[in-house]
Amino acid sequence: MAATRRPGRNHLFIPGPTTIPDRVIRAMSVQSEDHRSPSFPELAKPLFQDAKMVYGTTEGTILLYPSSGTGIWESALTNTLCRGDKVIAARFGQFSHLWVDMAQRLGLDVIVQDEEWGTGADPEKIGEALRADKDHAIKAVMIVHNETATGVTSDVGAVRKAMDAAGHPALLFVDGISSIGSLPFKMDEWKVDCAVAGSQKGFMLPAGLGLLCVSQKALKVAEGGQGGANDRLGHVYFAWSDQLNANKGGYFPYTPALPLLYGLREALATMKEEGMENIYHRHAVLGEATRQAVAAWGLKPCAKEPKWNSNTVTAIVVPEGVDAAKIIIHAYDRYNLSLGAGLSKVAGKVFRIGHLGDLNELSLLGAIAGAEMAMIDCGMKLTPGSGVAAASSYLRENPLHKA
Repeated sequence: MAATRRPGRNHLFIPGPTTIPDRVIRAMSVQSEDHRSPSFPELAKPLFQDAKMVYGTTEGTILLYPSSGTGIWESALTNTLCRGDKVIAARFGQFSHLWVDMAQRLGLDVIVQDEEWGTGADPEKIGEALRADKDHAIKAVMIVHNETATGVTSDVGAVRKAMDAAGHPALLFVDGISSIGSLPFKMDEWKVDCAVAGSQKGFMLPAGLGLLCVSQKALKVAEGGQGGANDRLGHVYFAWSDQLNANKGGYFPYTPALPLLYGLREALATMKEEGMENIYHRHAVLGEATRQAVAAWGLKPCAKEPKWNSNTVTAIVVPEGVDAAKIIIHAYDRYNLSLGAGLSKVAGKVFRIGHLGDLNELSLLGAIAGAEMAMIDCGMKLTPGSGVAAASSYLRENPLHKA
């Protein structure tokens, strides 16, 4: 029997991929072209400059790879580090865990600082480890800025202050996959050496384009090496030198993801028109409106304290005896609403509402209404309309853009 057509569109409220603006979709509808042509640099060259505004940098160097964010993680590690190098990694969620796992599998000696899920990186603990490292054996600190599994944002600026206070030369690597383009990111001020992003989140594009911003310090390390040549971690596809040599002329060392480059150009144009400060404010308002709904439901976010709250995703803890996975499935089947699943330690215990990218008040209220109906349908005792009322009241009093 043929499936019944589902009218309307799917409401995508996972923390990435995010909904793509219509103008960006249109911009990606392009015919194939010669990526070695004399005119191709007219598309490519401005991207390396224009993307800097999203990172908060004038000094960094942008690299673009046909890749997911995971590939860019690997690029950051393999271009700067040697086999056996010590690195510090804070682990407090599924994605920070996966980055630790990658570093270990690449042959790095990872000093794992485990934090409670629902909290983030501990700057004091990082500073203590660096102060104790008198010989400067630790070569890098790895931080996930925004942990989507738990809806937690860490304070990268505080981590940098701790590193500086320790007087340690370690590189600072930041996963900004679900923060860059949505949350304030200050590459130069925080002296971040490698900042990792993916196209499918704040950049409002399909998955498949990995973005990396690299400091001058990291470039020098990559050029000179930190150890013997035979100790360097292997890298070919993700080699910075190949990219940079080709990028100088506005080209790539291999076939680029052409539609995504056109999409990136249009996405950057939309971000410039809105203004990065307005984008940050909009996400802060949408994040707080979501938390207002959660409180009205009598529930709590996974983030243990308000200081950890993410403005791009809220992980909502369901009561004991309730299976969050069933709520997610029901929301999808009944209301065509995609909510984020709980991962690893919080599987079945939380569901997630992503509130990042191209969305406004009414978009968010649709997600809150759908989540509310799904929870009630699955037997949770909620007052119908309570979350929507709380969120809408907050949104009415707090415009998305500053005057």
